[in-house]
Amino acid sequence: MAGKKVLIVDDTEIIRAMLQDLLQEQGYQVLTASTGEEGIDRAKEHRPDVVLIDTKMPGIDGFETCRRIKQVEGIETKIVVMTADIDAVDTVKARQMGADDYCAKTKNFLPLLETIRNLF
Repeated sequence: MAGKKVLIVDDTEIIRAMLQDLLQEQGYQVLTASTGEEGIDRAKEHRPDVVLIDTKMPGIDGFETCRRIKQVEGIETKIVVMTADIDAVDTVKARQMGADDYCAKTKNFLPLLETIRNLF
């Protein structure tokens, strides 16, 4: 996994910081964004291997952010949608918007790490 780029798009600073630390410990290069708009710009500029996107953010939400990133020409990034309250509707919507996977956002980030590993 060393050298793989991961972009975290989440409006909660503490979540971004915790995920960044965890992923850097695993050898990933980590970029962050606090809004969907910023996430789209970073994805276009840096072409990350994986983007982690929170569903609930001010401005454009995570689902729309996912859809827009997937529409960027030439981008081959995998997208994982993260949500605190994942349900059947969210999982279907995530897939419809182009997400490659989804993960519940909990204090235990091990399932998220496993999801990222599985994408590679």
